[in-house]
Order: sequence, then C-alpha cells, then structure tokens
Amino acid sequence: MKKRPSIAIVGGGIAGSTTALFLAKAGAKVTLFEKAPSLVSGPPFCHLHAGGNLYPEISDEQCLTLLKQSIDFTRLYPHGVDHRPTIVALPDYCSRNTQHLMPRLEKLRARYAALVEEDAKNRVLGNPAVYFKCYEKEEIETLKNKPIKSKPQTLDEWMIPFAQKADLDKLQFPVILVQEYGLNLFRIGARLMLDLQQDPNVTLKLSTAVTNIAQESEGWSVQTDTQMETFDYLVNAAGYQTGKIDDMVGVPCERMVEFKAAYVTQWDEGVSHLWPEIIFQGERGTPRGMGQFTPYPQGHVQLHGMTKEITLYEDGLVASTPLSCQPQLPQNLVEKIEANWTWSETKQRTQKAIEHLSRFIPSFASAKTASKPLFGAQQIPGSDPTLRVAEVAFPIKRYARCEIVKVSSTIDMAHAILKDLVSLDLIESEAAEVGIEEIAIKVDEPSITKEAERLCRIREYPEALAHLCVPSS
Repeated sequence: MKKRPSIAIVGGGIAGSTTALFLAKAGAKVTLFEKAPSLVSGPPFCHLHAGGNLYPEISDEQCLTLLKQSIDFTRLYPHGVDHRPTIVALPDYCSRNTQHLMPRLEKLRARYAALVEEDAKNRVLGNPAVYFKCYEKEEIETLKNKPIKSKPQTLDEWMIPFAQKADLDKLQFPVILVQEYGLNLFRIGARLMLDLQQDPNVTLKLSTAVTNIAQESEGWSVQTDTQMETFDYLVNAAGYQTGKIDDMVGVPCERMVEFKAAYVTQWDEGVSHLWPEIIFQGERGTPRGMGQFTPYPQGHVQLHGMTKEITLYEDGLVASTPLSCQPQLPQNLVEKIEANWTWSETKQRTQKAIEHLSRFIPSFASAKTASKPLFGAQQIPGSDPTLRVAEVAFPIKRYARCEIVKVSSTIDMAHAILKDLVSLDLIESEAAEVGIEEIAIKVDEPSITKEAERLCRIREYPEALAHLCVPSS
C-alpha cells in the first residue's frame, strides 16, 4: 500500500473545492485553505455555457468543449442547475445576424445527440432533437396571444413572456431558444460546504490566509498566520490571486485578471410567472455591449451589461508583468473586492443596467435595485481576453496551477491533476479513476437549500437567490 499523499489546496472557490472532492475520493489527505469564511465566494457565475452560445467570437472547438464540460458539470452538481432555457437575440444594429450562428448550433446539436447515444446519463439538456429552436417574427407575434403558463413545459411556452414583453421591432430574426440553463452559485457553494465538512479525507480551513510557501526536497511547506505544515503536493486554486502563489513558488507565468460585476434587481412583473434567461448580443465594451437578463425566484433578476458603465470597468482588465505573476488591479477595484460597495454606486450602476435591458424589454424600466452587486475578478491564462476554455498547468514538479475561466472546466481540471499524481507515483492509477457518479451528494436537497439561504444572508443577498426557478427533480 502506498502512503496516502498529503495535498494542500490554496483557494476554496469552485476550482479548489471541486478538486478537493475528486482528490479526497481518490484517497488523498486534502487540506483546503480558504481566506473567506465560506466556499465559492469568488467571481459570480450564473450560466451553464452548454455550447458557448453567449460568445459568438470564440471558436467552434471551444464551444464543443464547453458543451461536453457543461454536461459533466450538470451531472456533478444537479441541485445547482436551473432548468430554464436561454433566448439568444440579436439587436437590429448588430453587424452579424442569427444565420451566422446556425452552422455552430447544428454542430452542437449533433454533438449533444452523439454524447447521449454514447451514454444515456448525458441527457441533461433535454431532448437532443430540440437542443435549440428558431422563431421568426410571425411565430413570436402569434405567441403573444397565448396565455402565460405558470410552469412552462415546452419551448413555445417558455417563449410566451418574451413574446408579450420584448420590443420585437428592435430585433433581428429568427430569435433562438437554446437549452443553456442557469447555474446557482449559492446552491453549489452550499453543496460543497456540506460535503467537504463531513469528508474524513478533507481538512477544511476557512478564514485562513496562506502567508508563505516554500519548496522542500519532496514537497512544500505552507505557512499561515497560526502554523506551518508540510505537504507532498500543492494545488494553486487562488483565483484572481493565483499570481501571488506563483510568486511565492517562483515560477513564471502569463495571465490576465478582469474585474466584473452583475447587478441584482427586483421586478414586480417578474413575480407572477417564470421567465427564460435572455441574451441580447452586442459589441463588448461599447455602449451596445451584450445585455444578459437572468431570472431568479420572487421577481429577482440578475443583470449583465457588457459596457464600461455597467459590468466592465475602466482599467478593469490587467496583465501580469516580468516582475510579478500577479496582475495589479486599480486600488478602487481591490477595495470593492476586499471591503464593500457604496450604496450610491450600487444604485447608479444597477440603474444603468436596468436601462440597458429595458431598451429591449420596455416594462423592465420599473425594476429596482435589490442588493449590492455580485462581483469579483476572473483570471484568464495567457494574453487572449476572449479565451473561454482552460483547465490547469503544471509548471514545476508537484505543483498544479488551476486556470479555469468557466466553472464547467473544473472536472477536466480535476482529472488532469489526478493524472499528474499518478505520473508522480503518489497515487495508484486505479484510485485516480474517479467518475462523476462516484462523487455522490452526501446531503439532501432541503439541507442544501437551508445552507444556501445562510450563505445569502451572510453575504448580504436576498434569500430568493438560494432557490431555483425550476426546482430540481
């Protein structure tokens, strides 16, 4: 029998926490260091990019990878997936048109069908035959006269609220409805909190900052404010502060960090029935940037507006330098991450987000600010800010640097780390073959909901954000 390896994971976001799940299942002794008092408290995520349909600028290859990764992610975190589809609409001022998206959508539909044929458990995005559906203006006009369903069952029924409230004269046609679902970060964080707290192979050190790391002959020493411990292997999952750990370790890197914010609103018209998610595509960073309308229960709607007055920030995208792996955000953005927002800026930016979306949904102008924004800084490995698929790097022996851009990449990342542990003879190859179904959820749905509500409260967000629009079956 091999001695069980001791592994330090620095960072308890979605990358570090998911890695802890897989490594613990493989029999490793895992210590997870997280400076916040809870897990998955970094940059917000709200969308399962099951095909990357929000990103017309990325390659078909990245989209196909996102599709497979999203299917795996849905299987691992079923209680955190909101099964409502997404509308993709192009405003009339867009230089491209919906037809540009069709070849890619057909590739995605065929790939999804093949994955379901390969394994029936992959059927998590509905019927592959209706992975997406296109609607011409006349079809949507017809749906205006249909009664809104309290529990939509078909794509047409999901489209009715959009048909009744959207300004169709400002859009190109066809409009696409695609089976890309919502993600609930509070529920996923709750599941990870509850599972890892009771896992005998995991030592969870919350509210614990790592102050120094040094390489030993066969591993690493990790220093915190209270003690120093040694480990056989180190996983850097520090998110936007990944570069700080690289600097401690002494490895070169190239990366970017981008600060973003999403805004939480309350809309009375959204209380009475379910809405799909809606994406109005646009040119990133301009006043006509993409608008994203993400519904939650009780009339709450999360908004993105990819302009520098809303989600993006002036000087919010920064890069590493030859002197440091850690990109340096402006101090005012660091203060938002580490301290808090002023209410005046919260209301100002939220109102701009409301105005951005109400160009296409006029009645949404009545929405109000509901809480502080969801916010954080996202790391992007390399120098391409449009990159959406990345997993992990191994710059030196016994060291893994997590580099995910989208949460769905975490499972491929964890499997790559397991493979590296096998190559180092730290675990047996049989132990590294950890399948998604082997990481069973150890807690029930009511417990996840209760913990998710607690996370909302301690982070000062409405408890409605702890719930799904469409309860998991």
